[in-house]
Amino acid sequence: MTGFDETRRFKACVLIVSDSRSIGATEERVGPLLRDLLEPMAEIIKIDVVPDNMASITRALISMSLNLGADLILTSGGTGFSPRDVTPEATMMVSTKMAPGFAEEMRRVSTSITPHGMLSRAVSVIYEKTLIINMPGSPKAVRECFDAISPALPHAIETLRGESGSEPEDHRHRFDKGIVPDR
Repeated sequence: MTGFDETRRFKACVLIVSDSRSIGATEERVGPLLRDLLEPMAEIIKIDVVPDNMASITRALISMSLNLGADLILTSGGTGFSPRDVTPEATMMVSTKMAPGFAEEMRRVSTSITPHGMLSRAVSVIYEKTLIINMPGSPKAVRECFDAISPALPHAIETLRGESGSEPEDHRHRFDKGIVPDR
């Protein structure tokens, strides 16, 4: 992401959800990829790997948000139809507010590449002041999805932080422009 405003950096964590990767049985490639993709816009404060287990996932999400102060948590893996895929359910357990646009856009982009994109159960939510987005498990799909959502991430984080003046001028409410409804 070229030309990114350094003053808009935020704190990000990556949570890899995989039984095999959590015990070192397979190589973990998504964490380093997400680090590279996020670094122009965020300080990466933690990359962790947990098994496909509701308690492990929810514990990690809560810790990354509350203890580490993450503005953004990207999860990878556990969003398919397999019986062990529970990342969306764990994410929903910690959710305080829905943020469906990110997951919807990733599904749209994925489905334009392969009909298997419809098999994603990924969710995107807010927990306290942290945006949590479930991403696919494969590096190729992660890159495609990240490219689709990354332009909106800085503004989403600024909005969650409550930073005033972060709304682009062309998106200000029409009432702020003097346009009022008929009475």
